[in-house]
Amino acid sequence: MRYISTEKAPAAIGPYSQAVATEEAVYCSGQVGLDPQTGELVGSGIEEQTRQVFAHIKNVLAQADLTLKDIVKTTVFLAHMDDFEEMNEVYQQELGDHQPARSTIGVAGLPLNALVEIESMATKSSPR
Repeated sequence: MRYISTEKAPAAIGPYSQAVATEEAVYCSGQVGLDPQTGELVGSGIEEQTRQVFAHIKNVLAQADLTLKDIVKTTVFLAHMDDFEEMNEVYQQELGDHQPARSTIGVAGLPLNALVEIESMATKSSPR
């Protein structure tokens, strides 16, 4: 098992890693739309925060020599299910025709009052 870390995504603020790589998969912790330099949420809307989340996911995966195309499963947590359509539009733009399995869950709250958090799992043997 190898721990994955990059300064291009927010540092873990507890006893966990940005991601953990095994021989076959990379498990990425949930990302929210924080600016990694300031620690503040970017923008006030779901679109800006979702784009920032994907920037973090890309940067974490890059540390393991993977891309968004290697993701096999995501879990999306939304503070407001009314934001689903806007989040889904950005999600589709970011992933293009790649369609990993996904769950979307409405939650009572997210860290720092974020609007969206996405965790992902990627595999090194995924078809491209």
